Amino acid sequence: MADASSRNAVPPSSRDRRPSTPVSPTLQRHRSTRTRRHSPSDTPDENTALLRPSRSRIRVHSPFGTPRSYRSRNHSSSGTPYGSRHHTRHESWGHRLIQALSDRQDSMAESKGTNLGDDRIWYDQFTSTDWVQDIIADAYRAKQLRCRKDFWGRAIVLFDSAQGWILSALVGVLVAVVAYCVDVAETTLFDYKDGYCARAWYLREKRCCPHGPCTDWRSWSDVLGGRPFGPKGTAFTIYIVAVVILAVSACLLTLTTKTVVPSAYRMSTLDENLAAEYSLSPAESYEDDDEEVSPREVRRPTFDPPPPMVYYSAAGSGVAEVRVILSGFVLHGFLGLRTLIIKSVGLILSVSSGLSLGKEGPYVHIATCIGNICCRIFSKYDRNDGKRREVLSAAAAAGVVVAFGAPLGGVLFGLEEVAYYFPAKTLFRTFFCCIVAALSLKFLNPYGTDKIVMFEIRYKIDWEWFELVGFILVGVLGGAAGALFIKASRRWALSFRKWPPIKKYPLVEVILVALVTGLIGYWNTLTKLPVAKLLLNLAAPCDDDSRDDELGLCPSTIDEIPGTLRMLLAAFVIKGFLTTITFGIKVPAGIYVPSMVVGGLMGRIVGHVVQWIVLRFPHWGIWGTCPLLRESTCVQPGVYGLIAAGSTMCGVTRLSVTLAVILFELTGSLDYVLPFSLAILVAKWTADALEPLSIYDLLTNMNAYPYLDNKHKPIFTSDLADIVPRVRRERVIDITNSPLVPATILRSQLELLHRAGELDGGLPILRDGILVGLIPAPDLEYALDNLDDESGSLCLMAKVPSIDDDEPSERDPTDFTPYIDPAPVALDIKSPMDLVYECFAKLGLRYICVLREGRYAGMTHKKRFVKYMRELEEQQHGF
Repeated sequence: MADASSRNAVPPSSRDRRPSTPVSPTLQRHRSTRTRRHSPSDTPDENTALLRPSRSRIRVHSPFGTPRSYRSRNHSSSGTPYGSRHHTRHESWGHRLIQALSDRQDSMAESKGTNLGDDRIWYDQFTSTDWVQDIIADAYRAKQLRCRKDFWGRAIVLFDSAQGWILSALVGVLVAVVAYCVDVAETTLFDYKDGYCARAWYLREKRCCPHGPCTDWRSWSDVLGGRPFGPKGTAFTIYIVAVVILAVSACLLTLTTKTVVPSAYRMSTLDENLAAEYSLSPAESYEDDDEEVSPREVRRPTFDPPPPMVYYSAAGSGVAEVRVILSGFVLHGFLGLRTLIIKSVGLILSVSSGLSLGKEGPYVHIATCIGNICCRIFSKYDRNDGKRREVLSAAAAAGVVVAFGAPLGGVLFGLEEVAYYFPAKTLFRTFFCCIVAALSLKFLNPYGTDKIVMFEIRYKIDWEWFELVGFILVGVLGGAAGALFIKASRRWALSFRKWPPIKKYPLVEVILVALVTGLIGYWNTLTKLPVAKLLLNLAAPCDDDSRDDELGLCPSTIDEIPGTLRMLLAAFVIKGFLTTITFGIKVPAGIYVPSMVVGGLMGRIVGHVVQWIVLRFPHWGIWGTCPLLRESTCVQPGVYGLIAAGSTMCGVTRLSVTLAVILFELTGSLDYVLPFSLAILVAKWTADALEPLSIYDLLTNMNAYPYLDNKHKPIFTSDLADIVPRVRRERVIDITNSPLVPATILRSQLELLHRAGELDGGLPILRDGILVGLIPAPDLEYALDNLDDESGSLCLMAKVPSIDDDEPSERDPTDFTPYIDPAPVALDIKSPMDLVYECFAKLGLRYICVLREGRYAGMTHKKRFVKYMRELEEQQHGF
């Protein structure tokens, strides 16, 4: 495409000789016309590309291996005051409902689906949302709605205001329904590894035999009569085979969501594969070189391009990607219906396999998928990514609600972890969505206990003052364990996963991990349990008369404590190792509860050690009357287990207030809010000292997401000049001599932006070195694609008052002025970097123009600023 453009480009000399005010702009701008015909193949269907095809040569491969061409880049400034770019055709609400239930690969900003020439695709893959333009577009939409003052006009405005509440309620109900289905199916399938219920095959063991062992539950060794390896050998063999089959099935489902993206998008692998490798070649780096390149020339690559990038939208927990999406980054297909179905089914299989993973993290991704699909019902949210992310924030919080049964914890999770922009209105709607999800889950009753919490614990004995030392110690150990887990995961990924067979065939790693998990975990009573049930037993108090001590976690005398400690220590080593090697495999998997289980085992060990000390030296004055309270002393090892579980999860995720509230909602006890909060506070200090990055920060950095953290601002000592590249002729549109620019030159400049990875960049428009406007790259490509004859067209890049009256009434495709932003955000080159950070983080800008003494001096992109921030953080932390 660039070659054709360079051959048809108009030489600069001839362009300079044109008069600044042409007599007949229509005749001069159209050298030839050609009727464009739409073929039936232009109509999008289920096999259509992520973006509809155009002249662009960039291709992406679908999960089925069919190449898909990208349509023109997406457009962010629809509806802005400096251009009339509204859609004139609106679908009916019923049609939108049908469209919402259909799977669209480009989930965050989908193609709007007609073959009309004025229909556009809002945002392209791997680009950033322009928050400012979305806010402006919504303001103009709302103003247009309020123009009518009659009854129906007021009714329309009222319905428009109620759409956010309707979506919040709908999302809450649907998230609870999906969570119910996953919970019931997972627990039943988990028990199938050991046997089945003879009277009702669909019942799990606890529902089949609610009062303990019974004849209705039949193990596989009994069914086969102990053949062929004896009772224990047969049961062990069937268990291993079931673990592998379930894990492989989950992996095969996940691999169907594979998306191959050309390396031109300069992103690394986008899943939780910490061994992601990607390096920018010199000619492809963000830094501009010193070589002048004419817009008519095409730079020939002198290097082998890097391999295409791969991501699996259903793999891992998805929390890191949800956080990046809510910050304004576009990942097509990651929140679609297909991903929702595959991840839900794959999650059932992966959790029921018994691998050291959880379902709580994926619930956040699943809930966000539901929120994104529901947004398609109303155009107010479907066509505006800024408004859409308000619903997605509420949906992500609802995912935590159904995971832990903690409505307040879900709201705080959305505020503390995933949400990037969280105004008061969004906070209240999030709270409403969480309450609806909690009520729906209580009505469905997935656990059969009439409770919404994952497990409920009541501590009858209050803590003693001397235990504060133990709680602080547990907090330190939990924070250190979380930080070491992050380091171990990074080391494991960079060593084992770089082995070619593992890197090329993810299924091999899943099989190996499943075999190791079955072989090691089967013989330990604790590690064989589901992670949620194990965490419940680790945190449960020993004075609970309604709970039988089947696992031997409640020693009645001092002589039984060493045996309990040995069992806990073995389970801690096994579970820690299995969690490390499991994290990052290609199955739906979460890290919340597995990290809590590892911490719970460690905390339970500390609790029993404190218990042994109190029993061994009962007459020390420091204990007070504690040893005389009960035979087993007032020390409750379960409290230490739960506190350590929260501390370890804090070390992994760096959640703080959210975790304290979740632990409080799990126990329902105000007495232990202070120990919970104190331990988590100490855990976060310890983890930050050992490892500055949380697990999600690590994934974001290693996967090269352009995520600008708005919660941790580094110390800046520089100014804007440090990140501004020099001005290059092919990066600007100069209209000093004439407002008309050949379309071929604009196409060449656009191709240069695409090769530099700036799909969402822009070209400044200069007159005598003064910035007079900016045309975004997505809008420029859309405008060029709509030209009848690109090779012979001259494009108007500035308003010419003397010829406006002579313009025809119909829209002139060569008039690009409606696509131009006449007032782009610009800062002086001496502006402090703190101001630049605030503009990118708070305003959500894509790029900032730079001025020197009022004249144009360059432009810096958000991705360049993110790259600079990461380099600065690495220097400050000594990476």
